[in-house]
This record gives sequence, C-alpha cells and structure tokens, in this order.
Amino acid sequence: MALTEPLVTLVGIGISWRDIILIGGGFFLIAKATHEIHAEVEAADETTEGAAPAYSSFFWVVAQLIAIDLVFSLDSIITAIGMAEDIEIMIVAVVIAIVVMYVASGPVSRFIAHNPTTKMLALAFLLLIGVALIADGFDVHIPRGYIYGAMAFAALVELFNVLARRNRKKRATMRSRVKG
Repeated sequence: MALTEPLVTLVGIGISWRDIILIGGGFFLIAKATHEIHAEVEAADETTEGAAPAYSSFFWVVAQLIAIDLVFSLDSIITAIGMAEDIEIMIVAVVIAIVVMYVASGPVSRFIAHNPTTKMLALAFLLLIGVALIADGFDVHIPRGYIYGAMAFAALVELFNVLARRNRKKRATMRSRVKG
C-alpha cells in the first residue's frame, strides 16, 4: 500500500515504487515478447553449433515463468489483502492458483504445439499488456474494456482459424482415404 507514495516527480508526474514496478514489468513484457516474436519470425536453424542444450533452455524458461509469476502475483496479493481479512484464505487462494496454473500448463503447451499461431497471438497479447502497464505507470489509464475487447476479438478470430485448420485437415484425410 505504501508503494504509491511518489519518489520523484518527472514532467509533473509523480513516480512511485508501484509505477516503477509497472513500467519495468511493461518493458520486460515488451522486450521478452519482441525477442520471442523475432525468434519465431527468423526461425533459426535449431541444429546450429553453440546452441544451448535443451535442459539449459528449459531451466531458463522455467526461471522466467517463475519470475513473471512472482511479479504479476504482487498485484493479486495486494488485491487479496484488501479483500480478505484472513491470511490463511490468502495463502490458500495463492496456492490453488499456482496448482491450477501448473496443472493447465501441459494441456496448454500441447495446444500451442499443435496450433503455433496461438503462440504468436499470445505474444501479441503480451505486447498489448506491456504497453498498458507502461501507460499505467505513467498515470495514463487505458480502459481495460478496450484491451479485453481487442484480446477477445483476436482470440475469437484465432478460434475460427483453429477450427478451419482442423476441418481442412479432416477433409484432406477423408479425400486421401477415398482415393487410396
């Protein structure tokens, strides 16, 4: 709660620790998403020498996910403190959220592996969220309805694309069976 007291004032805007966390988190999301989009677009040969071993890459992915979880959990924890009076309820809620996230990670990973365009959409969402965090850090509020509306529309379009690809694949399989 004390993170909202201004530390410095720049161009008439008071910057607090909360603002610094939002701006830093926004820049991190933009940098990370941009890096991942670049890697996807470039599609570098994975057999190049000097590539990190799979276990090393996996370790860094897990470490980054844990760091992102911790940063974004701060907002949820602050909200929970304001809503719940019992520390036990807050602890249980955070533990349940972590368990659900880890249980869902396998099916989500498989879905993304089968539908790679969803990864690009998720990276675009990270860019959008990063911009919104930076704007909030500078006291420029973007109504969440606009952000969620844009994300819902894009997700709906992607859902239609996934369904269309699946139907085209089924038709192609049916045609090959008929011809074969």
